[in-house]
Amino acid sequence: MKVSDIIMVRIYLTEAGELQKTLLAKLHDEEKVRGVTVFRGISGFGRSGIMHSSSLLDLSLDLPLVIEFFDKPEKIKRILTHLREILPPGHVVSWYAHVNEG
Repeated sequence: MKVSDIIMVRIYLTEAGELQKTLLAKLHDEEKVRGVTVFRGISGFGRSGIMHSSSLLDLSLDLPLVIEFFDKPEKIKRILTHLREILPPGHVVSWYAHVNEG
């Protein structure tokens, strides 16, 4: 079984605005990363302390989002350089990992 080194990236956003659409288009169409998943949270807050949450009575359109993706380290380092231009500081977490190739 072949094991490859990768970098995992996790980006924290909210649904409000067009940033997630811009980011997904960049990752899919331009960068062609190996895998992207978007998680929609039911509750969360960031540095501002503003709570973003949903309830049965209030279907919020500003829920937390986590966008997670991975690829080879050299590709991710290049992508992260470009993402600094469009993402607010403190919204990106990354770490090295391994993927089983088969």
